[in-house]
Amino acid sequence: MVDIIVVGAGIAGLTASIRASNSGADVTLISPDYSERAQSVMAMGGINASMNTKGEDDSTDQHFADTMKGGCGINDPDAVKRLTDDAPHIIEWLESIGTSFSRDENGNVDMRNFGGQKKKRTVFAGARTGKQIVSALVNACRRNESLGKIKRFVGFRFLSLILTDQGECCGVKCINEATDEIRSFIGDAVIIATGGYNPLFGRILGSTQNDGFATAKLFTQGVKLANLEMVQYHPTTVATTQKRMLITEAARGEGGRLFVERDGEKYYFMKELYPELADLMPRDVVSRSIFKVSNGGEKQVYLDLTDLDEDTVKIKLDEVYEICTKYLGLDPLTEPIPIYPAVHYFMGGIKTDENHKTNIKGLYAAGECSCQYHGANRLGGNSLLGAVHGGWISAENAVHEKVSGSPVDDELESVIYGDKSLNDVLGEISEIMNGAMGIYRNEDDLRNALLRLEKLDLKVNAKYYDCLKVQLLVIIGKASIMSALSRRESRGAHQRLDYPESDENYEKSTDAMYVDGEIVIS
Repeated sequence: MVDIIVVGAGIAGLTASIRASNSGADVTLISPDYSERAQSVMAMGGINASMNTKGEDDSTDQHFADTMKGGCGINDPDAVKRLTDDAPHIIEWLESIGTSFSRDENGNVDMRNFGGQKKKRTVFAGARTGKQIVSALVNACRRNESLGKIKRFVGFRFLSLILTDQGECCGVKCINEATDEIRSFIGDAVIIATGGYNPLFGRILGSTQNDGFATAKLFTQGVKLANLEMVQYHPTTVATTQKRMLITEAARGEGGRLFVERDGEKYYFMKELYPELADLMPRDVVSRSIFKVSNGGEKQVYLDLTDLDEDTVKIKLDEVYEICTKYLGLDPLTEPIPIYPAVHYFMGGIKTDENHKTNIKGLYAAGECSCQYHGANRLGGNSLLGAVHGGWISAENAVHEKVSGSPVDDELESVIYGDKSLNDVLGEISEIMNGAMGIYRNEDDLRNALLRLEKLDLKVNAKYYDCLKVQLLVIIGKASIMSALSRRESRGAHQRLDYPESDENYEKSTDAMYVDGEIVIS
């Protein structure tokens, strides 16, 4: 019997657990909270698949071409081909386990337009697609739990990888957030599905569960990372008293348009700048356009849904309607929505091959924490697809692993406690990162940010886990900035004012390794 450990219980982790246990493995599923609180639940717009039910002559080859073009050529073509070919089967599988997708008048799975794609291939469940998928996956996972195939440990955070004397991955150490109990989990393979590194940029759109600890710690343990400079800004977010909230791309897919006021009139700038796809250009293009027409945020940009019919807004975009009425105090049927781009997704992360294997035997990564599908810019609708597919493929391969060496019990990393507030230090880190790693970057700001991170006093008055976290966030922050400095061109989400053109010499991933305490970029 093969023992598989899955860390993270969002869509990628749940899928991996279900698929591995269905293949005969004993699965241990570890997460800081229940799946219903995972970032996956926040995904509104949809999941891409070339089902070709709209009479548009769509195909998986076209989905592949759009994804590679959106990623500006630095995504892994083998991984992307497998992703887009498998996409229709993923929709069928999700339906088979109980996902309720919206249907069109002919009874087919309904699809909408999404950014960077000329064909309707984004399958959705109203504006709550993530919730529907997570709900179905949770039920499937619970069925396997009841059969003894999956054991869940909720409330545990990843601390470190356990390796054998042969250098293989054979388990993880985790800490219980409530009790500070440290526990080792041993198995034949580990699948990491812990999402992005949200606290690096502060109050962004994602879940606090996705704190970047696992990715950063794995980096210091010899795991290769890639494309850390590629940070996606979602074009349409709104400010609330608590945090910024996302207005799904589906709002533009259903006909919403962006405008600024010019000479007392609404100027719908995307249609003029990009006539073919207009407001449905890739996210990096839309975010840059908003930045420019707003003079860097000085002028307000709006999303206009007032031309849409009531059923579209209240039913297909129900969550958008709720955000506007509940948090903004406006009616999107009669009033435009004030928006601005914000950090939303990390295209970079743990470098994996098309089988979701890392550079360490027995270690896999899936979902947002992994890097292979999205290149320099992720297409809307490919995130949920990549998460499910990553869970599929990592489980498919992990069940064939078998450890040959013996576990090496390394001592826990020591920390130096201090008097500084944890929130103050996290605020300093995010202020530095937001200042240097925005929609547009330049050499001076990046180098200054690197120096500021190096000089930060990280001795905080906090729990052991949080003390370690701030140290690791600084390491991954420095690696991100160094990756941005090394890419002396503009490509996708990485735009350099001092190198405004793309350079074919950089049509490749930026790799990062941690060697003898030093960050090495290649």
